Amino acid sequence: MIDKKRIAELFLRTATRNYTAAIVLAAGNSTRMGKNINKQLQLLDGIPVLAHTLLAYQRCALIREIVVVTRPQDFEEVYRLREEYGIRKMTHIVAGGAFRQESAKNGMSKLSQFVRYVAIADGARCLITPEQIAKVCLRAYRYRAASAAHLICDTVKRTTASGMSRETVDRNNLWQAQTPQVFHQSLYIAALARAQSDGFTGTDDNSLVEHLGFQVRMVECGHENIKITTPADLPLAEAILQYRSKSE
Repeated sequence: MIDKKRIAELFLRTATRNYTAAIVLAAGNSTRMGKNINKQLQLLDGIPVLAHTLLAYQRCALIREIVVVTRPQDFEEVYRLREEYGIRKMTHIVAGGAFRQESAKNGMSKLSQFVRYVAIADGARCLITPEQIAKVCLRAYRYRAASAAHLICDTVKRTTASGMSRETVDRNNLWQAQTPQVFHQSLYIAALARAQSDGFTGTDDNSLVEHLGFQVRMVECGHENIKITTPADLPLAEAILQYRSKSE
């Protein structure tokens, strides 16, 4: 028989020992959404995209505080989301930088002294669930670095610069990286410092840690953990939410 009280106690102890903060990156210009459209504030099932994301991290027991990195002109709207949707774990809102890793560094500067692990998240990856966030965190507590991801199942081609096929890439062990990407704080600070000293710009936070020479554990989080990038992604995300609702 499962002792639910004992499991809850162990989970709480894990959360306390591995105090984790989420840095939610929402400072992009949303250029692929169209002119003057902030994808983070587009409505998805009647709720702003960013609010969906923040609610998932709010509801994950392993996340103890949240810092949002966004554009200064969006500060007021993010404060409103915090109040309207009860994002009580949100402690700070800070301006983003010119690049993703600069934005993450700005978020790091606002973390409390208790933080041991950081979960770097895309604000536009709004279909992540509290259970998936916890799953990635638990892997990070064991391996010091873990990332949400999905095994690639499509056929992958390598081409010339003009788009002519050269070869079919073996898709075994190929993953599509997602967020959250969770790291021990000292490891991530070292990765940011090395990237800055080397002039290295990563496409995600995993690449910064890899540049340091450290491996990141991939954690399967399924194909539903999409990122809102273009207008066509919104109806797809709505369909996924409706499917989840019917399944529940």
